[in-house]
Amino acid sequence: MSGVRVLVGTRKGAFVLTSDGKREEWKVEGPHFAGWEIYHMKASPVDPNRIYASQTSGWFGQVVQRSDDGGKTWNPVGNKFDYEGDAGTHQWYDGTPHPWEFKRAWHLEPSLSDPDTIFAGVEDAALFRSTDGGQNWQELPGLRKHGSGPHWQPGAGGMCLHTILLDPSDAKRMYIAISAAGAFRTDDGGETWKPINQGLRSEFIPDPTAEVGHCVHHIAMHPSRPGTLFMQKHWDVMRSDNAGDHWTEVSGNLPTDFGFVIDVHAHEPETIYVVPIKSDGEHFPLDGKLQVYRSRSGGHEWEPLTKGLPQENCYVNVLRDAMAVDSLDKCGIYFGTTGGQVYASSDAGDSWKPIVRDLPAVLSVEVQTLP
Repeated sequence: MSGVRVLVGTRKGAFVLTSDGKREEWKVEGPHFAGWEIYHMKASPVDPNRIYASQTSGWFGQVVQRSDDGGKTWNPVGNKFDYEGDAGTHQWYDGTPHPWEFKRAWHLEPSLSDPDTIFAGVEDAALFRSTDGGQNWQELPGLRKHGSGPHWQPGAGGMCLHTILLDPSDAKRMYIAISAAGAFRTDDGGETWKPINQGLRSEFIPDPTAEVGHCVHHIAMHPSRPGTLFMQKHWDVMRSDNAGDHWTEVSGNLPTDFGFVIDVHAHEPETIYVVPIKSDGEHFPLDGKLQVYRSRSGGHEWEPLTKGLPQENCYVNVLRDAMAVDSLDKCGIYFGTTGGQVYASSDAGDSWKPIVRDLPAVLSVEVQTLP
């Protein structure tokens, strides 16, 4: 029987949750790297036992960890992230020039074809690549040196490159997103980049339709339709059907279109999920009711999914990398909260249950469907 492995990064360590294909009983292992922030963990789609983890601390700095046995044991790999050439400056919060400084790796994205190749999205925003299993990292400087780079400005969480999507149909095409610069695409393997923010509107920046400067929170893609993208922006849920060249709003009947996560059903490319959050000042669900919203039409029309989720006195947040799906039938949906719960649905969102409670605040959730 197939199984599922859920990789959970938290403020104070990493946890590995496993179950068989029924997804009824769960084994919880951890904390790994207790006391450290684990911004992201992700496994190679080529080698399921190869898992990478970004371990970070404001005191001790950045450590990238690698497991080659499915998370049972870990070893540190390379941790040197040097910007290419003269790093220059970007804009600080007050609009003054500020030197580019490496702080941490927010997101790790293993290659679709090679377990030793992995991309890292870091703060201050840049994209790095390792081709030797994480031992050595080289920046892809074409992104940061895009003409708009000196005008990028951090969002409330820092100037982080948090989303990396690899096109399964075109090895040279990749999408990334930066808070608060926007979304970018490369069609030549990372040599050159194009801002893909046309159609976005952000009232809180001087030019609401500017080429860059939009606070994109997360982007999701279904592998069977790599040209269709779904975005949770600071406010607004958006979609693009031309690889990001133009976006249209699909917030529809959502009670609020502020949020962080967005993901796509494993078998239905037009079924998407978000978790509405009250506002950018109040990072918790409306009326204390935790609700996932599902659209089966690619946006516009949304339905609340509440069975098994707390419907009173719930004031947690769900962060941008904290939702994932498995590829079993029926599709499993998973998300983690800042209150330390990881919720799972084994019926595509119709019902939910917590598979673990009382972890440290959850930063990221990734899922592996195991043979």
